[in-house]
Amino acid sequence: MHRLVLLRHSKAAREAGGGDRERPLTRRGREDAARVGRYLVEEKLIPNLAVVSDAHRTRETLECLMAETGRRFKTLIDPALYLAEDFILLGELHKTPELVQTMLVVCHNPGLADFALRICGSGDAQSLAHMEMKYPTSGLALIDFGNTPWANIKWGQGRLDRFVTPSMLVEGVDDLD
Repeated sequence: MHRLVLLRHSKAAREAGGGDRERPLTRRGREDAARVGRYLVEEKLIPNLAVVSDAHRTRETLECLMAETGRRFKTLIDPALYLAEDFILLGELHKTPELVQTMLVVCHNPGLADFALRICGSGDAQSLAHMEMKYPTSGLALIDFGNTPWANIKWGQGRLDRFVTPSMLVEGVDDLD
């Protein structure tokens, strides 16, 4: 079974000396990434492969997440994911080796949210509606593709299993801020 964990990077500083690519996480961002890491462990969603944008905030999100899981994931830092549009993300998905069962992708909006909405043709209605309304920082979508080979996945073939935000993990309420 092929599963995709789509994670928007955690909350980042508004500015950085090196420009947008160099924006670090805020304290809240680091806490949220750790929360998501604990969730991945609790739900047994540890990826075989993590693919992340080369932006500082995505790499830092992954580092905080891995520190919380106590594991190091096989990682590919991919500059093509920096502010990538949905069709670029689909192309990256097609490159995934078949041995990978669960893949984590950490990147940016609006491309990440657009991709998630286009790739999901079915799933939990409430989660789909929430994801369509807002894909906040540290928002996580779990998408199942069954036994469809990564290279053959098309728009609408994914089934959204769940959509989780950091505040849902703490307070049990939706994060619409």
